[in-house]
Amino acid sequence: MARPGGEKKKEAPKQAAPTKLPEGVVGIIRIAESDIFGTKKLKAGLLRIRGVGQTVANMIPKIAGLNPNDYIGRLTEAQVEKIEDILKNPKKYNIPDFMLNRRNDLSTGESRHVSASEMPVVRKDDIDRMKKMRSYKGIRHELGLPVR
Repeated sequence: MARPGGEKKKEAPKQAAPTKLPEGVVGIIRIAESDIFGTKKLKAGLLRIRGVGQTVANMIPKIAGLNPNDYIGRLTEAQVEKIEDILKNPKKYNIPDFMLNRRNDLSTGESRHVSASEMPVVRKDDIDRMKKMRSYKGIRHELGLPVR
């Protein structure tokens, strides 16, 4: 609505209403070097961890005996430690090889699951190996051209 003289009325900036945490939910949980909001469901929160995809995020609550639709902020310290142990040692919990993201790793020869801060290091090693053996993808990486 225009005012006399052509001036428009300034509207107050809209502010988001402060969100209340449900009872018993912690604001932020740290799992595998990743900060996850406590208001996320367990399955969605696990997807925020680098290196964890849909299949692993579905499998972890089943192995740990947790409800995938419960808030991640309601986890106890023991449950968080169990989730981290499952991520670090998936073979110990009988997770099949096809669910791991490093099957038959070239450096070790065994299947393992890489997550969190290990991911960039492993990716850089892979790219350096491709550059060293002068593969097509390695040359494209060297020249800064699109690889795919």
